[in-house]
Amino acid sequence: MDSGFRFIGRTFSFLSPNQWTLLSLLPALLTAWLILRQSFLPASLFLLLAGFFDLVDGAVARYRRMESKLGAYLDTMVDRWIEGLVILPLFLIPLPAFLLPAGFWLAAYLFGSLLTTYAKAASAEKGLKAVRGGLLERPERILCIFLALLLASFDPLWLVFLFSILSILANLTAIQRLILAIK
Repeated sequence: MDSGFRFIGRTFSFLSPNQWTLLSLLPALLTAWLILRQSFLPASLFLLLAGFFDLVDGAVARYRRMESKLGAYLDTMVDRWIEGLVILPLFLIPLPAFLLPAGFWLAAYLFGSLLTTYAKAASAEKGLKAVRGGLLERPERILCIFLALLLASFDPLWLVFLFSILSILANLTAIQRLILAIK
């Protein structure tokens, strides 16, 4: 284990990995509420906190040697809920169009993000080659969404612009994983 992750695991081991996983839902809920209020700067900071808690759960699991299939499953499910909690409120606020309506880019992103995760699960379920990686995995997506929310505090068009790019990259990542699985 990297010394930085070991430090995080030791420092935050006062809660179990699964407790950290579930705790990450709280800043995500605050992120959703702040997005609905169009308070993008604080929303971006709470999203960053949720992402940090996601990092903590894995570090604590490795530090305490508590890695488990149940913990990995819970982490994967909560990751999807967090992403949904951030994206769905964006559909409910007025956002400018960028080439196409903002709702199109948000839906295309959500579709690509879910397909990226599903490609991995489906290949394992069907007994195909395990697929990982690609252009835009979850940590990169969360960092990009953080940046989109941060820039939206200056102009919401930045958010839509970045989501147009994210939607393309998320779907390309799903296609990459599809190709890897069938090779």
